[in-house]
This record gives sequence, structure tokens and C-alpha cells, in this order.
Amino acid sequence: MIRILSVLGILVLLSACADPTRDLSQPVEPMGDFKLGFSEVVAPNLQKLLVSRDATAEELTTQLDAAMEQRFGRFEGSKYYHLGISIEGYSLPPPVVPGKTYLAFRVTVWDDSTQSRLNAEPKLFTNAQIFESRIASSREESLKRLMETSAKLVEDWLREMQAEEGWFTTPGDAAAAETAATGAPATAG
Repeated sequence: MIRILSVLGILVLLSACADPTRDLSQPVEPMGDFKLGFSEVVAPNLQKLLVSRDATAEELTTQLDAAMEQRFGRFEGSKYYHLGISIEGYSLPPPVVPGKTYLAFRVTVWDDSTQSRLNAEPKLFTNAQIFESRIASSREESLKRLMETSAKLVEDWLREMQAEEGWFTTPGDAAAAETAATGAPATAG
């Protein structure tokens, strides 16, 4: 009986961790002055990897764009930023074939006000879904989950770049943050 309860507890925990949109129902934590202008998803060099079910470029780009809009449309900053996304490869293995559901894509972030990139080189993302249950999920459910987790990866990276590189902050915001952190006003160098 204890083993059964332990296994059920682990399964509940894994299923809770597996929902990439769980945070979307909670109040959004602002990301500086970020507001999504648009996301543009393309797939000019799309490759199907390993043993995979088919998916069209249009299907992949439409689903990833919807996941990006759902995730980033929540932000209400004061400046528009655009996401340029290129899907490079995918894998959607059939239920009984061993393998990982996989998406490789590149992201470029554009600042609308300066008409310039924030990242000089597109950031490569590889999203491999290892713990999914393809036997219980349809091809469409696997694809939707893959796109939602990909959008979450992008948000995590943008938040990391905000913290490390000062993305999505105005010069006044950066000076105020330094004053709050050090107790002394920022000085011009």
C-alpha cells in the first residue's frame, strides 16, 4: 500500500511539473519595460529529425507563434520588443518508438524604439521532452506541449538576460536599481 501511494505521489508531482502553462494563470511578474510588439516565426530550413511523425512548416510556425503570443502577450511594459524566431528542426516520434519529442529554434530580440537587435547572434534553443507520455498523448497534444515549453524556455532566457545584461530597462531604471542595491547614487563613468 505504501508503495502504491508513493508511486501515485510521484506521478502527481511529475504531472504538476510537466505543465508549462501553469504559471500563466497567476499574476504576471513584470519583465522591465518589455511589451510584445510581435513575434514572427518562420521555418525556411526545417528538418525532420530521426524517426518522426510528419508536421508541416505552417503547422509548426503557427503553433509556436500562438504559444509565444500566449506567453508574452501578458506583459504590459512601456516599450515594444519583437521576437524573430526560426524553427530549424523537430522530432515527433510515434508512441511506440523510443525517442524524444524535440524542437530546435533560434531567437532574435529586436528593440522597436532603436530598430536594433538586443542579441548580436540568434540564440539557439534545443527543447527535448524526455518525460512525456506519448502513449497517452496524441500527436497534437505532444506538439502543443512542445511549443508551450519552448515559449517558457524563451521567457526564462529573457529574464536571465534582463538580470545579466540589463535588457528591458531604461537608463533611469538601471540607475535606480544600482542606488537601491548599493545605497549610493550611480555615477557617470
